[in-house]
Parts: sequence; structure tokens; C-alpha cells
Amino acid sequence: MDRTVVLTQGSIPRQLIWLALPLICGNILQQLYNTVDAFIIGRFLGGAAFGAVGVAGTVMNLFIFILSGCCTGVAVLFAQFYGSRDLASFRREGFLSLVFGLLLTAVLGLGGLVLLGPLLGLIQTPGELRPLVTEYLNVIFLGLPVTFLYNLGSAALRAAGNTLAALLPLAAATMLNVGLDLLFVGACSMGIAGAAIATVLAQGAAALMALAYLKWRLPQLLFGRADMKMDWSMLQRTAAFGVVSALHQSAVYIGKLLVQGAVNAQGTDAINAFTAATRIEGFANSFGDSGAEAVSVFVAQNTGGGRPERVRRGFFTGMALMIGLGLAMSLIMFVGARASMVLMLGEASPAAMDEGMAYLRWISVFYVLCFIGSAYVGLYRGMGWVSVPVIGSVLQQTIRVILAYTLAGPMGLAGVALAIGTGWSAIVLYQTILFRTKVRLRKNVE
Repeated sequence: MDRTVVLTQGSIPRQLIWLALPLICGNILQQLYNTVDAFIIGRFLGGAAFGAVGVAGTVMNLFIFILSGCCTGVAVLFAQFYGSRDLASFRREGFLSLVFGLLLTAVLGLGGLVLLGPLLGLIQTPGELRPLVTEYLNVIFLGLPVTFLYNLGSAALRAAGNTLAALLPLAAATMLNVGLDLLFVGACSMGIAGAAIATVLAQGAAALMALAYLKWRLPQLLFGRADMKMDWSMLQRTAAFGVVSALHQSAVYIGKLLVQGAVNAQGTDAINAFTAATRIEGFANSFGDSGAEAVSVFVAQNTGGGRPERVRRGFFTGMALMIGLGLAMSLIMFVGARASMVLMLGEASPAAMDEGMAYLRWISVFYVLCFIGSAYVGLYRGMGWVSVPVIGSVLQQTIRVILAYTLAGPMGLAGVALAIGTGWSAIVLYQTILFRTKVRLRKNVE
């Protein structure tokens, strides 16, 4: 396979598809990574533990996606340097990103350990689930550094167009996670903490594999002693892109965290249904998130390389692909709602089954809007307009949280799905207005 891909020339549809396919596989594997914990815990430890890992997953994602959001912002800088063929700046950016990211990771890990109790209270976690949630998350918080290291290595590989190389460590780590889950939870009876330890060890393995690939196959991208210099202007830009992109991701997951509070207030059946349904929904989200990342890398390389016509064509091609994927995901989720819930929950809890099916069928109606929004996020992020996704996310999450608390009581999880869909509608409207009034992409002939 090609070790890097220059995106400033060549077939745009082909490049976007080949960028996106490994990203889709990687995001699906990431969902499998999370779903395996829930599935094995539910089978070996019972319904309370299954609900606990669902609540823990919502909290965990807030912290993990702050780190991955930071790395997504840094990936834009990596891609712009790579597009302009400035590999010295690419390597220096790698060093400064490592310094900044490890400091951020230390703050997040300590903050998570100290503030976990109040946070679980804020989202109305049932008392019987709190000890299990706490046990799981304490391990995850201690393992945040390895999560950051994998995401940073993956960001460097994606920025250079080698999304397949970023996939391979994740694939290996997912298989390792399954084996360790079965060993620690099933064979060794280590409980919910065993599943968390398995996740951290698998992430550590992924980080080591990504680093090894960079060292042996792409040494020109890996910083050395000569690149380990403090460049304050570059560090400020790194912090700006990293923090703003982290704010985008954290806004998404703060919204999800608060929506989880509305669900928790509905009782254990609703919690189990929401846990199962959102695990399933996560697989559909994998396609939208991957499309956004592919558009972002493409736009960033061509922005750095001074190719505005390819930026324009790449965005419109990406948008067309995303609309097609969104329509396909909507149909699959609507038709497969019952089968998906049976797979996750079995048929022992009819109330949870009905709630989960209602959520999936309502949310599927809006999925094409979610994918359109993802295409816009890829454009704005790749152009360096990283504040735009943040503003859109704050708007979206504000609407979804207010409506979720309003509608969850009378409508159950169907009301939560309607709230989320309304938020997607608002963000697409905002992004479209901004695109029509502010974005200027030249239509010159190359």
C-alpha cells in the first residue's frame, strides 16, 4: 500500500472514497470496541452492569472525545503542512502536539477522578449503578494517556492520506480487547473493572503499533531530537486548533451526557434501551464521522497546497456521497430496528425492546441531515475555520437538551430521538446559511 497519499492532484471521487473506506472501518471497529464491553458485561454480569457501562460510556466519551477532538484539530495542521510539502514543520508540529496533549491529558485524568461523583449526580445516575460506574471509570481515567498517544499517531497518518495504516492498529486492538474482555470478565471474574482494564491495555497496544509504523515506514514524519524545539507561535496555533476542536467534540458529548440525564430519570428499562439503541446508532454514525474526516483531510491538504478549485470540487463530491450514505443508513436503521434490539437485549424485557425500537425508528428519519452536517464540518475544519463546528454544536446541543427534557416524559425515547433530530435540522440550517453568505471557493480551471 502507498505509505502516503498526495491529495493535491488526481481523481477526487476516488481519493475521497479511498480516504473514507479505512476511516469507516476504523470507526465501526471503534463502535465494536465499545459495544463488546457492553455485550460481554451484560452476558456475564447482568442487567445492572449493562446499564452501568452504558452510563459510564457516556461519561467516558466526554473525556476521550476531548482528546480525539484535540488530535482532529492538530490533524488539520498536519495535513496543511503535508499539502505544502513542509515536512520540517510537520515534524515540529508533532513534538509540540505531544507536549500540549500530554499536559491536557493529565488535567483531564485528574479532573475526572476528582469530579466523578458530582458528575454522576448531575446526570441523575441511579444509586444502584453508581458503584459499578465509578469502578469502571476510575480505570479509564488512569488510562487516558495511552488513548491520546494512539489518537495523535493516527492523526499524523490520516493527515498524510494513509488512513489504512491508521486502521490497522485499531483492528488489532479491537481483537485484543475482545480476547481480554473474555479473559478478565468471563474467565477471571474481575467484574466491570476487568472490562475497563481490557480497554486500556488494548488502547496501549494500538498506540505502540501506530508509533512503530511511523518509526519504521514513515520516519520522515516522526520528530527527532533536532525537531524538539519550543516554537511559541506554533504552540499557540496548536493549542488554538486543538482546544477549539476539542470544544467541538466536548460540546457534542456534554449534550449527550445531559440527554443521558433525561433518559436516566425514566428508569432502568429506558437506560438499557438507550444504551443498546445508541450502541447500534453509533455504527451508523461511523459513516458520517468518517465522511467528515475524509473531506477534512482532503480540504486541508488542498488548502495548504493552494488548490482552491480542488477544495470546491472535493466538498461538493463529498456532500453528494454523504447524502447517499445518509439515506442508506436511514433505511437500514428503520427496517432493522427490531432485529438490532433483539441482538443487543434479547427478548426478556419487552418494555426496553419497545423503547429502543421507537428511538431507532424516529432517529432514522433525520439521519440524512446528520450526514449533511458532517460534510459541512469536514469543509470548515479543513479550511481552518475550526470555530464554526463549535458554534454549530453548541446550537445543536442546546436545542436537543431542552427538547429531550421536555419530551422524554410524555414520549419516552421517541421524544429523545425527536429532540436530537430537531438539533440536527438547526445545525444544517446554520451551516448552509454560513456557506451561502461567507464561503468563497474559486471556480477556476486547473
